[in-house]
Amino acid sequence: MDNAFAKSIPEVLDFFRVDPTKGLSDTQVVQHGRLYGTNVLHEDQRAPFWKLVLKQFDDLLVKILIAAALISFILALINGETGLMAFLEPSVILMILAANAAVGVITETNAEKALEELRAYQADVATVLRSGCFSILPATELVPGDIVEVSVGCKIPADMKMIELLSNEVRVDQAILTGESSSVEKELKTTTAANAVYQDKTNILFSGTVVVAGRARAIVVGVGPNTAMGSIRDSMLRTEDEVTPLKKKLDEFGTFLAKVIAGICVLVWIVNIGHFRDPSHGGFVHGAIHYFKIAVALAVAAIPEGLPAVVTTCLALGTKRMARLNAIVRSLPSVETLGCTTVICSDKTGTLTTNMMSVAKICIVESAKSSPFVTEYSVSGTTYAPEGIIFDKAGVQLDIPAQSQCLLHMAMCSALCNESTLQYNPDKGMYEKIGESTEVALRVLVEKVGLPGFNSMPSALNMLSKHERASYCNHYWEEQFRKLDILEFSRDRKMMSVLCSRNQLHVLFSKGAPESIISKCTTILCNGDGSVMPLTADIRSELDSMFNSFAGKETLRCLALALKWMPSDQQTVSFDDEKDLTFIGLVGMLDPPRDEVRNAMLSCMTAGIRVIVVTGDNKSTAESLCRKIGAFDHLIDFTEHSYTASEFEELPALQQTIALQRMSLFTRVEPSHKRMLVEALQHQNEVVAMTGDGVNDAPALKKADIGIAMGSGTAVAKSASDMVLADDNFASIVAAVAEGRAIYNNTKQFIRYMISSNIGEVVCIFVAAVLGIPDTLAPVQLLWVNLVTDGLPATAIGFNKQDSDVMKVKPRKVNEAVVTGWLFFRYLVIGAYVGLATVAGFIWWFVYADSGPKLPYTELMNFDTCSTRETTYPCSIFEDRHPSTVSMTVLVVVEMFNALNNLSENQSLLAIPPWSNMWLVGSIVLTILLHTLILYVHPLSVLFSVTPLSWADWMAVLYLSLPVIIIDEILKFFSRNPNGMRFRLWFRRSDYGLLPKREVRDK
Repeated sequence: MDNAFAKSIPEVLDFFRVDPTKGLSDTQVVQHGRLYGTNVLHEDQRAPFWKLVLKQFDDLLVKILIAAALISFILALINGETGLMAFLEPSVILMILAANAAVGVITETNAEKALEELRAYQADVATVLRSGCFSILPATELVPGDIVEVSVGCKIPADMKMIELLSNEVRVDQAILTGESSSVEKELKTTTAANAVYQDKTNILFSGTVVVAGRARAIVVGVGPNTAMGSIRDSMLRTEDEVTPLKKKLDEFGTFLAKVIAGICVLVWIVNIGHFRDPSHGGFVHGAIHYFKIAVALAVAAIPEGLPAVVTTCLALGTKRMARLNAIVRSLPSVETLGCTTVICSDKTGTLTTNMMSVAKICIVESAKSSPFVTEYSVSGTTYAPEGIIFDKAGVQLDIPAQSQCLLHMAMCSALCNESTLQYNPDKGMYEKIGESTEVALRVLVEKVGLPGFNSMPSALNMLSKHERASYCNHYWEEQFRKLDILEFSRDRKMMSVLCSRNQLHVLFSKGAPESIISKCTTILCNGDGSVMPLTADIRSELDSMFNSFAGKETLRCLALALKWMPSDQQTVSFDDEKDLTFIGLVGMLDPPRDEVRNAMLSCMTAGIRVIVVTGDNKSTAESLCRKIGAFDHLIDFTEHSYTASEFEELPALQQTIALQRMSLFTRVEPSHKRMLVEALQHQNEVVAMTGDGVNDAPALKKADIGIAMGSGTAVAKSASDMVLADDNFASIVAAVAEGRAIYNNTKQFIRYMISSNIGEVVCIFVAAVLGIPDTLAPVQLLWVNLVTDGLPATAIGFNKQDSDVMKVKPRKVNEAVVTGWLFFRYLVIGAYVGLATVAGFIWWFVYADSGPKLPYTELMNFDTCSTRETTYPCSIFEDRHPSTVSMTVLVVVEMFNALNNLSENQSLLAIPPWSNMWLVGSIVLTILLHTLILYVHPLSVLFSVTPLSWADWMAVLYLSLPVIIIDEILKFFSRNPNGMRFRLWFRRSDYGLLPKREVRDK
């Protein structure tokens, strides 16, 4: 029954044909179960394991690599090759792809945990009336129409409509649905609000929420997927994980690169058709196969096999740094996504605030003899920890608050007229509440006031253990007084009273709504001398004014405290005794903002990140909090910047678009609204981060580009998020954003490094094929360069230092290419030099090296006809391993110099020297050592088809490698120099030919 909240009790009972005094019959239970379903959140059918595995290979670059590996394997079999060398290349490629697939499968499996943990919020049992008898049944057996009884501590087993109150009031903690710390008072009357949200449906008890006060009977109106908890689950199931900006750009660039690679491979094969019949190949077919192997080697060279592993490593390094900032990353790609976040939708309760009600202001009557009669105190401390200081109106600290008569009696009343508990949880290292947040706030106030008669107060209390300190003062008053009778809170009275005795002195303590308490007071307790004076009209007027200031301007939740001396023989009290009370004081409490939030939000604005506060609270309270934070001081008022969910939904589509661009505050929301907000912002090309801690936040956390859960939040929220803030601190998000931006900059640098290196390998093979000279590099040598000598420096580039202005620039655009047209040209130039230098090293050994044969260049180009001609040299010279060793060494060394170029995108090495990143220097040294190892250790040199080099060979390698730094310095100069703008603007025309088509559309 979808609209039970708007129906009267008789209408709902009649709909389900149930007698509220007897409940459903056994026959009706079976019928309703068949008609409406069972009270179970069914497990979603997961994708089979084999589908998850196959999904990891659904990438064009990966498919090309697999094809290259298989072709290499087949060609080795056709040629009759055996041993380790024949299958080394395809085996290594497949091992890398298998490792990446394993990481992907593990990540996707973890994402399903949010749905499993959602079931933890379902009740286990329920007290049900059936066939005239109450019995305790498993909650899964409930059906719509069942009559259920609930009481304090009960977890609501299904969505139910209240039909009977069995106590003065019923209050329910709905924080997991609404995120608000205050409990909600439930009632029987029908809800008439249009577009009612959870907070408006005061006659409905929602599945998974907890009763914190009172008893009631209710009729089940929704079970399983048809409950509020079920709708959250369905929303999570409908949410597809968003692809991160970096992943999108890498996919686009990969597609572009794959097409270029395919074209070059085909071109190389076609260019060499004339060589298919060369005698050295042994026939046309064998010649075609030979050059096909070269094309496959070209594909292997062009594709950066190590790129996924290096990206993952760099992101993992970032997660370690972020963990030190209390930001625990659950999804590696989200590290980078933070860097381009443009909007943070921040939950109010528990994120910007502490989610702990705290007494902030106290109003008492100082004296009834001189005006002004009332005075105001402020109280520090924003958590449930019994730590805080009380200040007078002038801001002076009260050394011993308990010496003040009103504060002393206020502490007595707060400790005795209270049914909550404050305790210390050693596992979490924090103080926790049991019961109403407002009552726990009063208990904390008692601890801050301290005890009378001790000059060492309050320092003596700090010597206690945290467990003892939690309620030491409260326990003191509970031991001093004996509770005789209690008048529970009721809706009509709006107050609670307790009769206590101490040494034959009987006192009635009362607390409640200020308008109710003050109207029943005839006298006041004066703080100055402890005297009791009549409550005059002038004093009453001042109290009303102070109450209006607390509740209106400062939006504090107010309670008034009073007492009455009773006859010493009275053992019970009635409602008639709640009159002629003596007013003690007024307290104003709130869920206070975190101290560091203001600076954090200002940092976001400086970084070009907009913050939207999202809350289920009412509009005025939320606006007041935003003013307290101080981050919205630039707004004259909240008109056109603050909307309730219903106000926003009523706007026409065009005005909604405009409102989204201005919005700073979104109130009275429920889970569907949060998800809707994220989707609407994403449609405006915003990169959205959503913070939250409750079950209600899970769908939006999952839908957002990056979901940020609080460390103290629910397991459901954490599982649906990409990142968890261990300290629940909004300020940690700012530090994480800065880290995310730095990680992206470093990621760009090592991607460019690897791409330029791979371009060099492609140029090397392509030029060698076009010139018709022997193969410069063997496939296993290419694999060594790609995986080891490229991978170590690329990873070390991830340690480049964070720019000083990283949080002073606007977020990068989502459609910003990882490698833009101008940068691609720069790295094409560098890559071309790398490839030409590698080929030059090969030719140098044959033509010019003293240790080489010093062949004429034409002989080198006609190597394949050597066996059919008379030559002055043996044909076996073309099988010598020296030239390919020189080529491979040139390729390794030139890429090490190129790694130094990537310390900065545009800054010269003179401005940012190599030692600014000692990890990079270390990786270059280690790479050279590893390369030297395979040259001079015999088993390794055989495996990689290399041979030791002489000193002259090494000098030639250095001469050919070093110019890459000079070339890149010139290109960096054009990037920095305004005179180079004309050149860059002219070149931009050709950007569109270099970038993928989708990139052009984004522009």
